[in-house]
Amino acid sequence: MSTLAPVTGQKAGRRRTAILAGVIGNVLEWYDFAVYGYFVPVISQLFFPNQTPLVSLLLTFSVFGVGFVMRPVGSVVFGLYGDRHGRKRALSAVIFLMAISTFAVGLLPTYASIGVLAPLLLVVARLAQGLSGGGEWGGAAAYLVEYALPGKRGLTGSWQQVSVGGGFLLGSLTAAMLTTWISPENMLAWGWRIPFLLGVVVGIVGAIMRWRLDDTPKFAELEHQGRIARSPLTEAFTTFRKPTLLAFGITLHNTVGYYAVLIYLTTWLTSIVKMPRGTALWIGTVCLLVFVAIVPLMGALSDRIGRRPLFIASCVGYIVLAYPLFLLASTGVPAYALIAQLILVVLLALYAGPGPAVYCELFPTEVRYTALSIGYNIPVAIFGGFAPFIATWLIHTTGNPLSPAFYVIAASLGTLVTMIWVKETAFAPLQ
Repeated sequence: MSTLAPVTGQKAGRRRTAILAGVIGNVLEWYDFAVYGYFVPVISQLFFPNQTPLVSLLLTFSVFGVGFVMRPVGSVVFGLYGDRHGRKRALSAVIFLMAISTFAVGLLPTYASIGVLAPLLLVVARLAQGLSGGGEWGGAAAYLVEYALPGKRGLTGSWQQVSVGGGFLLGSLTAAMLTTWISPENMLAWGWRIPFLLGVVVGIVGAIMRWRLDDTPKFAELEHQGRIARSPLTEAFTTFRKPTLLAFGITLHNTVGYYAVLIYLTTWLTSIVKMPRGTALWIGTVCLLVFVAIVPLMGALSDRIGRRPLFIASCVGYIVLAYPLFLLASTGVPAYALIAQLILVVLLALYAGPGPAVYCELFPTEVRYTALSIGYNIPVAIFGGFAPFIATWLIHTTGNPLSPAFYVIAASLGTLVTMIWVKETAFAPLQ
């Protein structure tokens, strides 16, 4: 008996180390990707100067969305690599690519220096970021859930969303502090480059941490048994076509809610509601902090009562409350805007907590990285990455500053309908 205890303790220690390193790496990865969204008003002036601010904003959001176009490609490239050669290697390559492309944004000359070539180079950098992002979400989710103990997949998987939110929080906090400390003139002159240049530092740290990780026990077992999938991409669209389509459907609410509430709402408060930018950024930062804090609670709750009740509650909450909450925030009163965004964030956490576990439970280990990434990243590319652009376009077209709420409601309806075909997976063994 005494010889077993150290082994068990050693395994538990390795599990905790692996989960911690995976979470930290994911935080750094998503900081690099998200920081662009928090500097949209500045980037629009530097790379897309136009007499009409709305046109500049639309162009800048379109480049934000362009970064998502490459995510399905990244999901295939890194998903195949991860399913064939291991999660560790794929995730190490992913974060290194993100660090280099983010650093490149910080070095770019602006439109005033080289004209139209500046936005073109910005597009190239965002495409590289999107390629990396496409391999990150599914790989990190698979890595954490495959390390989870029985009955703890919701809680363990939720740390993937904690780390995504943590990356967004780090980006928002950086933007809020720089906006507070640096004058608008200096921000345009050089201040905007700081968060992008820092990206290479956090990226290298994350890559080193990931390279030292062990691969997941599930993948190691598969590799030992010689059951590595030869064509996980083909299997995702044939053998596992239904779960791949279900992953597409359940992503609609998540991706639109995420990028509309956690990224776009800050710009909406600034450009449409005319709230001071610093105030809007601090509101967003506080909401992200709350999001990061409660997501693990929702993941743990899903281990006890199931995933479907939380998914359905999140969708229904958005369908019923999105418009009234946008209306409340549109008053321009900081306290009301904070309350509105906090409610939206709490409702989103109901989904985000159990989300990674649900995606992973749809697929077996052989194809999980590839199929999960494809099912997730295609709707993210179409509906999530362009959510800020679509929301801005809706306001311009309809003249209604509250029209983005209808886009959020439509996405939630799509996922709510999809839930009819999604079975409860919380209490079944991981495939």
